Amino acid sequence: MQDSQHLIKNLEQKIMTSQSKSSTEAGQADESNKSRSSEEHIDAINQVFVLFRLNYHNQYYSGYSNTELLNAAKRLWLSALHDFSPDTILQAAKKVIKESEYLPTLNRMIRACQPSPEEIGLSDAHGAYVEACRAPNPKAAYHWSHPAVYHAGVASDWYFLQSSSEKIAFPIYEKHYLKLCERVMRGETLTSPNAPVLPQTIETPLSAEENVKRMEELRKKLEI
Repeated sequence: MQDSQHLIKNLEQKIMTSQSKSSTEAGQADESNKSRSSEEHIDAINQVFVLFRLNYHNQYYSGYSNTELLNAAKRLWLSALHDFSPDTILQAAKKVIKESEYLPTLNRMIRACQPSPEEIGLSDAHGAYVEACRAPNPKAAYHWSHPAVYHAGVASDWYFLQSSSEKIAFPIYEKHYLKLCERVMRGETLTSPNAPVLPQTIETPLSAEENVKRMEELRKKLEI
């Protein structure tokens, strides 16, 4: 009996040791993955700042005049860009360098990391504007290429779009449309416009004679 109890205790200890070891290994694996991910992002941020130093030499040293400022900027950028893959961050930096003569801000880098409207099936701003202006009434019943095109028209005011020149109307429409595109790119689903429901019956106005006849029937019913 004592031998049996001794065996049971040994087995329990082995199971507990095994479970503890498995948990530790799993935790170490998670930490290892996180560490590797962080290292890859840190490396990407360092490469980005090297690219900026090479391409924006004077602006770079003016903006990051000492090591303390540079390291603080890198920490901020690492935190803000961590949701993007290291490759996306590097490609965005190269894109910004090709497009701008000025050292980019963090906000500019975030936008460069995000996909363009066209990449997720949205029209460019001018194409959306043309679609909005040409769509027939009722606007809600029109088959839009994307709800963002319609909602930007609503925000801009349909009458304003129709009655104003493109030079005046397009910048207003573009502002609303790009804001909606940003919401879509962050994962938001925009509601589709609700088409007006047609009445089941169509009433026609009564003639003068029919109105007189109906009034007489009403008077008789009310005994007036």
